[in-house]
Amino acid sequence: MKHGGRFFSAFLCAIFLLPSLGLASHSSGQIYFSPEEIIGFSKKVEKVMAAKGARVALVARVGRPREKLPEGISWTHTGIAVYSLITTADGRQLPGYAMYNLYQRSKEPDKSDLIMDYPVDFFGAVEVLEAGIVIPTPELQKRILQVMSSETYKKIHNPHYSVIANPYTLDYQNCTEHTLDIVFAAIYHTDDIKQIKANEKAYFEAQRVNVNPIKLAFGSIFAADVTVSDHPGQPVTATFESISRFLQKFGAVSESFTVTPTN
Repeated sequence: MKHGGRFFSAFLCAIFLLPSLGLASHSSGQIYFSPEEIIGFSKKVEKVMAAKGARVALVARVGRPREKLPEGISWTHTGIAVYSLITTADGRQLPGYAMYNLYQRSKEPDKSDLIMDYPVDFFGAVEVLEAGIVIPTPELQKRILQVMSSETYKKIHNPHYSVIANPYTLDYQNCTEHTLDIVFAAIYHTDDIKQIKANEKAYFEAQRVNVNPIKLAFGSIFAADVTVSDHPGQPVTATFESISRFLQKFGAVSESFTVTPTN
């Protein structure tokens, strides 16, 4: 089945290593909610973003039990929602949101692809029906759209995947780092990935990955999608939380909030 047409995503682009570490490099594919619950929640997320006039939003999901996540990390995957005209199977065009993601490959977990799917796919295999949402300022939304509609979107993709990719280096990339790179490309009007990394190192504070170094070392041995070779010291990575803090710090956020089935 093609990625864009699947109903539920089987992949988890996350910041996690192995089940033995309390972490995982991809989702088990297990579905925890009924299709009706997932469809209803996905529609709610879309309606909330549309009501706030978001043309572009950063959206995060929870793909692992929160009690198993490293300290300071509450979300396991980040993508970009873009308000679009969606063509249905019967040829109609309806307004909605397309989700732009970096997903690791199922059979080559140390490689990734850029995939466009929809909110119902995005939330298909979540552990918790919650969405973290950051709506950038209108000017930044405009710039992000310009990046995503240009060759820059693909140009800054690095297919070499690591779940704890160091956002300050060019060696590896994960879903959240690719989102971060898009944001920096938009802010600085550049497709020069070396310049993007230099700016990130200067202004972006990455999230420390608080995992036992022995477990981390063993994880890097046994899992193809885990490596510490790009970390000269304490492992750090990009997270939804750290991107949110960066945008808040520099006044680039219109709204930041969480959507649940009941709020």
